Amino acid sequence: MTTQLRERIARDIAREVHPSVRAFGELLAQERGAIAALFYGSNLRTGELEGVLDFYLLTPGKPERGLWPRVSYHEWSHDGSQLRAKVATMSLARFAQAAAGELLDTTIWARFVQPSALVWRSDESAADAIVEAIGSACVCAAQLAVALGPKTGPQEQYWSALFRETYKAEFRVEKPGREKSIIDLNSGHFRRLLSDALPAAAIPFAFEDHSDAITPLMPQAEQARVLRWWRVRRRVGKPLNLLRLVRAASTFEGAARYAAWKIERHTGVAVALTPWRERHPVLAAPGVLWSVWRAQRR
Repeated sequence: MTTQLRERIARDIAREVHPSVRAFGELLAQERGAIAALFYGSNLRTGELEGVLDFYLLTPGKPERGLWPRVSYHEWSHDGSQLRAKVATMSLARFAQAAAGELLDTTIWARFVQPSALVWRSDESAADAIVEAIGSACVCAAQLAVALGPKTGPQEQYWSALFRETYKAEFRVEKPGREKSIIDLNSGHFRRLLSDALPAAAIPFAFEDHSDAITPLMPQAEQARVLRWWRVRRRVGKPLNLLRLVRAASTFEGAARYAAWKIERHTGVAVALTPWRERHPVLAAPGVLWSVWRAQRR
């Protein structure tokens, strides 16, 4: 990674966040034995505490096997606020591999080329490792963005091409234009990020007329290699996402509390959490939905 990209990422992830978010991230990390906590998502952009805060906790040790990350839901009363968080936990080693595009997964590098904040780390070596991993995510994403994007154009057009394509590899459905809203809402983050990442990817480029527009000079053979790499990941993207959803249905820690909060938030109907519903959220779901429907009818 180039010095320019490394310094840019170090500045970006050191961004200010609400003190309660930082305190919650530290609490969660220490409870889970993590060495770093990354905060991301819409609440990072807005600075609000409403809704569910999104964290990645990165743990020490060797890369885990099987499907990852482990997902859990947590609530915490702090400084007069009721905070809620959805937490993904995985090893830093596996996170770094995924960010570099070494695995079939696309979720890490596509997610962390977008804004994030390092809200807690155990020491400076952990912070350095996070900077390296996110730098790898930017380089990986930049290579595919150039392979997919126009021959010449504003840098946001390359990111738009990237996000349109990565959405096709996910199980969720995004509305048309979703990629533009991500770039527009985070315009400061993406401004010249591509031109900062391309030197680390060994892809030369030229600026057009002293503007933000660039002309990447990716050799045809390299473009073909990157597109082959992507086709494999696009084919397995949806099945991999589906497997994770099925796994989460039985391993999502706190799933019943999370679902109860979501239902009350969207319908106004409070759901009673019994011990059985806590232990068996999937089996309890039909009965819960039936009771919510009856309550709404009344």
